[in-house]
Amino acid sequence: MALELKRLPRHETLQKEAGRYPDSDGSAVETCLHLLHVAGEVEAAYEAHFARHGLSRARFIVLMQLQREEEGLRPAELAERTGVTRPTMTGLLDGLEKEGLILRRAHAEDGRMSLVRLSAKGRQRLEGTLPDHYRRTAALMRGLSSEEREQLEALLTKVAAGIPHVRDT
Repeated sequence: MALELKRLPRHETLQKEAGRYPDSDGSAVETCLHLLHVAGEVEAAYEAHFARHGLSRARFIVLMQLQREEEGLRPAELAERTGVTRPTMTGLLDGLEKEGLILRRAHAEDGRMSLVRLSAKGRQRLEGTLPDHYRRTAALMRGLSSEEREQLEALLTKVAAGIPHVRDT
């Protein structure tokens, strides 16, 4: 369970707090908290959405990757594309295979490797999920004009460039 702020601190509270620390910027903290809050709410909404379709976000992403690759992908390729470790991918694939949503087959040229493909059941699950998924995603973004969406993407790219300042030592 992820811990998250349900009620953001007031502007005045953040400004007062910023005054106590020389490198602080109350406006930056306030904007970042708002971003984190909205991101958490969007993530929770998508988890609920995928759960209605018997999936998790991670499983959906794996199925989408496989849908785009008719020949299949090696588990290591899937791990790299989705940004998870190989052991994490193995666990995801085990669950998807158990449910019959994917097929694992020995690689044609190197029997030590396996290829993962979407099964007919997996393709059917995606086909049943995608119309609702795309409808809900469109509704989420409906309040923004196409120019605002482009602007948001540009702003998020700028925010992403600052991530190493938080993550790295």
